[in-house]
Amino acid sequence: MAKRKHPLKAVNSKRKVRKQRTKKRLPLWIGAGVVLMLGIALFLYYNQEIKPMNPARFRKIIPEGFPTIGIDVSHHQGEMDWEKLFDKSGFDSLIHFVYCKSTEGNTHIDTQWKRNRKILNNMGIPNGAYHFFIPTDPPLPQAVHFLNHWKKRDIDLPPVLDVETEGISDEDLVAKMKIWLREVEKQTGMRPVIYTSLNFYETKFQDDFKDYKFWIAAYSRKPPCINDERIIHWQFSESGRIPGTREKVDLNVSKLVY
Repeated sequence: MAKRKHPLKAVNSKRKVRKQRTKKRLPLWIGAGVVLMLGIALFLYYNQEIKPMNPARFRKIIPEGFPTIGIDVSHHQGEMDWEKLFDKSGFDSLIHFVYCKSTEGNTHIDTQWKRNRKILNNMGIPNGAYHFFIPTDPPLPQAVHFLNHWKKRDIDLPPVLDVETEGISDEDLVAKMKIWLREVEKQTGMRPVIYTSLNFYETKFQDDFKDYKFWIAAYSRKPPCINDERIIHWQFSESGRIPGTREKVDLNVSKLVY
C-alpha cells in the first residue's frame, strides 16, 4: 500500500510552494511599478507648463548697455503663437527683432520656417534667417539650399551662418565657411553675420574674418571681447520664458537699433 501523507505536512508543503512563487513574482511587480512611476514622471516633466516671465521680470534680466533685444527660434519652440507674444503680452515693446532657422546642411528645411517667416512678415516684425552649417557637407550646395528657401527682401535683417560644429580641421572649417559666406553675399548683396560660441570665436575665428560681423553665444558671463566692434549681437541666455511658446528660447541683445 502507498504511504499516506500527513494532512498537516501537506498543508505546510502547499504554503512553502506559494511563498516560493510569491518570491519569484515580487521582483516583477517591483519592476513594473518602477517603470510605471518613471513613465508618469517623464509625462509630467515633458508636459509641464513653463510659465512666461512678466514684462517687469524680463526687463531685469536684460544686460545693460544694449539698445535692442531679440530672440531666435526654430522647430524646437514648436508652433509659435506670435500674436500672443506681440499683441497681448506687453512684450511688443521689449522684443525688437527675431531670427528664425530656415535650413541646415544641403537638404534640411526647418519645419516651422515658412510659417514663422510668413507671420512675422505680415506683422511687420524685423526678422532674418539663419542656416545651420554642417562642415562635412559641401559648402556651395549649402549656400544654394539656403538661398532657395530664403528670399531676400530689402527690409530683411542680414542672413546668418550658424557655426557650432567642429570641422576636419580649423583651416578646413574656415575655408568652407568663406565659400558659403561669399556665395550668399554675391547672390543677395548682403554680407552675412557669423553666429558661433564664445569658445569658437576666441580659438578659431578671432584672427580671421576681419570684414565680418559676429553674433556670440556666452551664457555664464559678459565676455570681455564683447567690446570688439565685430561683435554686434550677444546671446546671453538659452532659457528665456516668453508668451507664445511652452519651450525656452534664446535671448539676445544687440548693439544695433531696429
